[in-house]
Amino acid sequence: MSDFFNDYFNIKKIMEEKREYKKQVARIKALPEEYQYVFDKIQGYMFGLAGGSGYDIMKIHFELLDLFETAVAEGKHVLEVTGNNVAAFCDELLRNAQTWTENRREKLNSDIMKKFKKENDLK
Repeated sequence: MSDFFNDYFNIKKIMEEKREYKKQVARIKALPEEYQYVFDKIQGYMFGLAGGSGYDIMKIHFELLDLFETAVAEGKHVLEVTGNNVAAFCDELLRNAQTWTENRREKLNSDIMKKFKKENDLK
């Protein structure tokens, strides 16, 4: 939790992230239209799942942008990169990121384990 507040109230880090984000936006606008569309959709999907400060999601977006730029240079269609199941592609990208889904999974498991541990302790 303290990492969140350290990131959230770190003005220097916020300003640096804002500069990086503006650079990212310019790079996105340089992509072909179909890549821009898919990137925008993926970004919306990921931000909806982002947990914590969201900085780990930004790192994924930069890596995705690198991947898309490489694919454009190689003449690939965007779906050759993502596949037809773009949600599954996103989920794979999010595998190591902190997400609300992961937070909810951890809480579910923790609550259940606490309950049964208490019951076992009473026996």
